[in-house]
Amino acid sequence: MEKSKTTNTNDQTKILPKSRIVTGILLFCIAGMMSIAFVSYLMNWKADQSQAGTMGDRHIKSSNVLGKIGDWLGNLFIFDSIGVAAFIIPFLLMVFGFIILKKNYFKPWKTISHSLFFICWLPIFLGIVTKGDGVWSGVYGYQIMDYLKAYVGSVGLWLIILVSILLYFVLEFNLRPSSIRNKFNEINDNTIGKLKEMMPKSEENFEADDELEQKEDLEKENIIEKEEIPTELPKIKVTEDIQPIATPNKTTFESVETPPVTPQKDLEAVSIKLDNDFSKTPFVQKPITTPQNIASNAEDIAFNIEVKKEEQLDPNEAKSQELVKEHGLYDHRLDLAKFQMPSFDLLKDYGSEEITINKDELEENKNKIVGLLKNFNVGISEIKATIGPTVTLYEIVPEAGIRVAQIKKLQDDIALNLSALGIRIIAPMPGKGTIGIEVPRKNPTMVSMRSVITSNKFQTSDMDLPVVFGKTISNEIFMADLAKMPHLLMAGATGQGKSVGINAILTSLLYKKHPSELKFVMVDPKKVELSLYSKIERHYLAKLPDAEDAIITDNNKVINTLNSLCIEMDNRYELLKNAFCKNLKEYNKKFTERKLNPENGHRYLPYIVLVVDEFADLIMTAGKEVEVPIARLAQLARAIGIHLIVATQRPSVNVITGMIKANFPARVAFRVIQNTDSRTILDSPGAEQLIGKGDMLYFNGNEITRLQCAFVDTPEVEKLAEFIGEQKGYSDAYILPEYSGEETSSNVGSFDPNEKDQLFEEAARIIVSTQQGSTSMLQRQLKLGYNRAGRIMDQLEASGVVGGFNGAKAREVLISDLHSLEQFLDNLRK
Repeated sequence: MEKSKTTNTNDQTKILPKSRIVTGILLFCIAGMMSIAFVSYLMNWKADQSQAGTMGDRHIKSSNVLGKIGDWLGNLFIFDSIGVAAFIIPFLLMVFGFIILKKNYFKPWKTISHSLFFICWLPIFLGIVTKGDGVWSGVYGYQIMDYLKAYVGSVGLWLIILVSILLYFVLEFNLRPSSIRNKFNEINDNTIGKLKEMMPKSEENFEADDELEQKEDLEKENIIEKEEIPTELPKIKVTEDIQPIATPNKTTFESVETPPVTPQKDLEAVSIKLDNDFSKTPFVQKPITTPQNIASNAEDIAFNIEVKKEEQLDPNEAKSQELVKEHGLYDHRLDLAKFQMPSFDLLKDYGSEEITINKDELEENKNKIVGLLKNFNVGISEIKATIGPTVTLYEIVPEAGIRVAQIKKLQDDIALNLSALGIRIIAPMPGKGTIGIEVPRKNPTMVSMRSVITSNKFQTSDMDLPVVFGKTISNEIFMADLAKMPHLLMAGATGQGKSVGINAILTSLLYKKHPSELKFVMVDPKKVELSLYSKIERHYLAKLPDAEDAIITDNNKVINTLNSLCIEMDNRYELLKNAFCKNLKEYNKKFTERKLNPENGHRYLPYIVLVVDEFADLIMTAGKEVEVPIARLAQLARAIGIHLIVATQRPSVNVITGMIKANFPARVAFRVIQNTDSRTILDSPGAEQLIGKGDMLYFNGNEITRLQCAFVDTPEVEKLAEFIGEQKGYSDAYILPEYSGEETSSNVGSFDPNEKDQLFEEAARIIVSTQQGSTSMLQRQLKLGYNRAGRIMDQLEASGVVGGFNGAKAREVLISDLHSLEQFLDNLRK
């Protein structure tokens, strides 16, 4: 059954230039006329030759079918040139006609090379055969034959001809000495076999030959019947009178039809009926195997029964299976089991979004493009149009010999001729042998968020973090997985659709992921762009401990949040290491299957998406304090489910540094002002040629795709946030690890023994016994939250048990053994 495919409506117009059609037909006509003239000339060549010089005298009647033109053509190509080899010339003209009309009936280069070979050697060969008599070899064949004969003689001339013919066949049919030798060996073997058959034979030889022939006949019959085995084979029943040792005169095999059996590859021939006389040679018949014989033989065979023991499961694996059997898989949605995903009605329906085809506009643009390129001596062999929501892509196939650079230079001229902004030339098209010219439509079609969210492609997507951007220029819905990007860099001038693009990404994720699976960390220096999402704080947002607002607008808090995310990243990597997992997906799968113990600090880990709306403002105010944690997260946070979306309206090299670009392979560019800005964000020009209003370029590290971003208006985002916010949520936002920063570190050293934590001494004993100063270890051993474990670690540092913070590495333990620790603790109690 063939699988049906659904394709979007594309208007593709293929045009074959009229000049090619006229040229091809003209070549066919010329080839036909020459062939007729040559045939007529050969039939009356003596008369036509005498009349060839009378072209100007119209009173002399020609005997050629095509008149005096036919006389002239025959005399020029046959008599004065190459003889009957002249028929190859109209054949070549016909081949060229098919090539121009793009009818690939012949292989061009092979046909031309063979034709040239015969044009060169056929007249010479005919000159030798006819000795220059008649018109067959032409003047060329006779003169070359006469010249060679004078130097090498008749024998040498024949040798040259034969060697040429031999070389032609060797090269044409790929003849090799080994294949020729094998053929000769085969002929030799057949000859020897026939000679042996003709030799006289003795009686013994005749008897042996008879037996051999009978054996061969039997084998042939068996082979024939084996090859003709049907899919359902009858079972064979053998009936005969058998003595243990006897010499029967005849043996009869009788086939009986029974229920079909399945034939096997090595099945021997079946359904054989023979009536042969074996009286001449002794015959010993083996006893037939019957079910009774099989049973008696089976009793004599030792039969041992071995019961294979079940493999012993790992205790932890067995315990996890027992827990799953008793409680089922862990359901991370259980805390918000009644949470309802947003409905499509929250998004505005803008009506039909079908693309209307304006054939007059297409034809007008096509004529302008072809005419302009023709004025600059750029020939086009083919052109087709693909209509998208905003732009129409005209793909052209330049004629042979046209350089791509010639067309690239004409971008401004094409824009001027079409009176349109946003002309972009793609030369060449990736994966195609064409050059693309993108021309904005006069009446673009809107791409609404509802149309892409309700699409089957989005609803059935199995991506981890599906993001639907909009539609391509071929009107196809374009999606990408944020988990595989793994980070996204966005840039665009003010008012070109960058904020709408961020809302489209967030809306996609909110429509697909449950609050237990996804958390957002939102940074909004402008304080107005992301404030709409404050209503979903208890569902989808994450924040620092004791922070008032989940949406961060203060640049100082941004620094602490980024460093807190780095701590969260380190903690998650520690959990993945202890669980022997490589990424977040594997870890959560193990936790869902109850293979990880929550008492050891394990928990279900949601994806965290950091959204920064105006990155340039952060770089101006904080500089390296922001750039370093951003770069560190971009380098390492992919595997543990932390992904970054960074947007800016100033994509300059001061903002998007080399360190940032190197770790953001996926980039989106809306319209920018300068060519240099486009090169900064995309490493290539093109974004300055966009027309705005959501027109964007998406770069995934390999190729650039032009898209029309889906439009989601502010009231739609408000309805979506209200719908989520009105439902029951968690008690608070997702709490990120506490980051002490400079203020906390300045207080280290002023340790008050009276204010130490109740678990201070127990924590100190764990640290000293393991000689590992790790906060995450205290979490697991003491079953604490990260904040309390961090405070205990700060007290241990202040009291002198451990050293200072050492980045991703564990702190140095300053007390070597438990005996010294107990003395130290006794001094603190006094």
